[in-house]
Amino acid sequence: MTKAKVAINGYGTIGKRVADAVMLQDDMEIIGIAKTRPNFETVIAQEKGYPVYTLADRVEAMEKEGIDVAGTVEEMIEAADVVVDCTPGKIGATNKELYEKAGTKAIWQGGEAHDLAGCSFNAETNYEEALGKDFVRVVSCNTTGLCRVLSPLDKEFGVKKARVTLMRRSADPNDIKHGPINAIVPNPITLPSHHGPDVKTVIPGIDVATTAVKLPTTLMHMHTINLELEKECTAEDVKNILAEQSRVRFVGQGITSTAEIMELAKDLGRPRGDMWENCIWDESITMYEGELYFFQAIHQESDVIPENVDAIRAMMELESEGQKSIAETNSKMGI
Repeated sequence: MTKAKVAINGYGTIGKRVADAVMLQDDMEIIGIAKTRPNFETVIAQEKGYPVYTLADRVEAMEKEGIDVAGTVEEMIEAADVVVDCTPGKIGATNKELYEKAGTKAIWQGGEAHDLAGCSFNAETNYEEALGKDFVRVVSCNTTGLCRVLSPLDKEFGVKKARVTLMRRSADPNDIKHGPINAIVPNPITLPSHHGPDVKTVIPGIDVATTAVKLPTTLMHMHTINLELEKECTAEDVKNILAEQSRVRFVGQGITSTAEIMELAKDLGRPRGDMWENCIWDESITMYEGELYFFQAIHQESDVIPENVDAIRAMMELESEGQKSIAETNSKMGI
């Protein structure tokens, strides 16, 4: 089998996880990762055997710190079939010219605008739209989590109206620069938040509005979801549909918080303690006065990782059917 040659531009929170997930697949491989600083992540990437590329003016600094530089970022892009751009939000857009010049396909993350790629992606919802595409954007962790539940519920019952409150972690666990530390911040203060419009880039016809606040936690996001459905159904009907989704996990067994979900991920032996699935408290799934309510938790560091793998497979046309790609990715990652 000829494997798709994948490069990772930006080896941080998302990039290093995508690289490891790609290396588990039979139909793709990592041909290089790009870093701009010789930090511990760069050292670990080299120890894992990933060829390290950097900017032309950073080669000397890298080599001075003992990093064997394989070449420049431009050379890495030239050698790849597809680049997964995991650079910080708004920076990835500046790389598009490099990808176009090299004739290399590219995937951006949710921090970039939909218009940059013209195709916003969620494997369960619109896999076929990304087939053969040159540019794709994998939507953010929160949007991914919303699409995973809104899409199947819309297909089964019709979502007449969705109203979601997002309680967002303020920073990732390794982030020492951001807060708040001891405050709750409406973010954004103007309503609605950007998450609803972002969902519509994947599910165009859905009526969804979102609000969001930042909380002093680093573990996960929490969503309170309220849906008005077109068809009558029971809470049990909803549970049955959500239980069929391979990237949805019901949590119970005494789990009452995001902290315990993260402990569950560690107990499951997940790499880095990641939780790739939406975590829904099945006890919270309730029909109240004709409307559906439930809570779900989203691990912001990892839920988009399998989606990036599926996006690669779609763009490279390694698999034409979304469900088959999802099953392959899940199998190799252990979902």
